[in-house]
Amino acid sequence: MQRRQFLKHLGLAASLPWLGRGALAAAESSAAPATPVSHKILTCNVRGDLAADARTGDSWTERKELCSDVMRAQQADLICLQECQQNNLKHLKLRLPEFDTFALSNPGPTAHPMNTIFFARARYELLSAGGFWLSEQPHVAGSKSWDAAYSRLVNWVHLRERSSGKELRVWNTHLDHLGQVARQKQAELIVQAAAVFPPTLPQLLTGDFNCPATSSPAKLIRAAGWTDTYSAAHGPEDPGFTYHGFLGPKFGGKTPAKERVGKIDYIWCRGPVKTLAAEVIRDSRNGRYPSDHYFLSAVVAW
Repeated sequence: MQRRQFLKHLGLAASLPWLGRGALAAAESSAAPATPVSHKILTCNVRGDLAADARTGDSWTERKELCSDVMRAQQADLICLQECQQNNLKHLKLRLPEFDTFALSNPGPTAHPMNTIFFARARYELLSAGGFWLSEQPHVAGSKSWDAAYSRLVNWVHLRERSSGKELRVWNTHLDHLGQVARQKQAELIVQAAAVFPPTLPQLLTGDFNCPATSSPAKLIRAAGWTDTYSAAHGPEDPGFTYHGFLGPKFGGKTPAKERVGKIDYIWCRGPVKTLAAEVIRDSRNGRYPSDHYFLSAVVAW
């Protein structure tokens, strides 16, 4: 698909179940606070409900309470999930009832809610939502291209903060874990889609990007005007691996150096967004972890 056609049809992305008022039509409230109000975001690769994990004591049944406890303790406003399946979502919606959610699903009998976005109902009003597949046919559900191992997509929600009237757009994705060409092309599609919005609009991009900060996709995202919130808070030094295979810090000692690629999960920001804090969440309980990835948090203001 030509870039012009892709951008032209961006607003008609596949499976738009929410059609709110014009995303950029609302004026900012004259009662907006004079000082910045912070927003806390989590990105959480939760690992689906997989039978194979039962052999190591890491099944979803055994870790679901820990997973939701870790999320609740963070007191976030926005929570973006990757690898979310129906059983994951059912439990997390029960434990996080103050959030509304949005996700598209691949076609098929499972129809898992891929890259689900949770947003605090009391704080944000949903103006519109949608997504597209990261392929050469972005509006064909379930499509994949290049050397991608799986069909991948990006979801987005366009929100308005109820107290201030200010708008923001949140993107959530999961790039392919094997295809190097696919990761580059998938990142290109996302930055092209985000680039059509004015520079005054705060945007957040979260997800498992399956690549370190030195990789071509990460460089492409930075060149398009996005800032990694963790680097903004702590400097450019890599904090270490965020995928750990349920091993936590033991992963570093049991895994060859070439497979320890550092931070591959990100919370990016674009526009008039200031990072106030960012952390890798390494919480555990009795030697067990909520997922095979560490979760990340960021606190931002605009």
